[in-house]
Amino acid sequence: MRELQLLWLPILVSAVFVFIASSIIHMLLPWHKNDYPKMPREDEVLDALRPFAIPPGDYMVPRPSKHGDLKSPEFLEKLNKGPVMVLTVWPNGMVNMGRNLALWFVYLLVVSSFTAFIVGNVLAPGAWFMKVFHYTATVAFLGYSVALWQMSIWYRRAWGTTLKATIDGLIYALLTAGTFGWLWPK
Repeated sequence: MRELQLLWLPILVSAVFVFIASSIIHMLLPWHKNDYPKMPREDEVLDALRPFAIPPGDYMVPRPSKHGDLKSPEFLEKLNKGPVMVLTVWPNGMVNMGRNLALWFVYLLVVSSFTAFIVGNVLAPGAWFMKVFHYTATVAFLGYSVALWQMSIWYRRAWGTTLKATIDGLIYALLTAGTFGWLWPK
């Protein structure tokens, strides 16, 4: 099946189901409550950083100016003295949840569309539910979960947080697979 338009309904419905499931997981369940613990001495840290007016962005601290600095005594002293961190600075003020939720839904549509593209090129209309489910779950799981692992490998994000996000991704993949199996063209 080469026509994505045959799969627009499972793409859209699976994105809606995953959006609802993710809202329940993140807002009603305590599952992610402790993913990001409070910074020790938070007020003092914020007071110390505020005068620097650090613009929003991603930072690595300390960071060498060039590759050769990695072995310099000055840089090694900074590393050993600490703190060593990867830091994301957000804009000041409240988070724009409407924007984030809209971007999240677009992302869900993208994952479902890539899933439809791949599975639609492997299986024909009328394929057996479990075959559709199997392939769709595998592709969607890759889209929702596996790319998160590199954050723990390279940037030391807590493996517990990554594991929970991987389980979330498995739930999303199973919902996507069930929806595709249910609405697969006959």
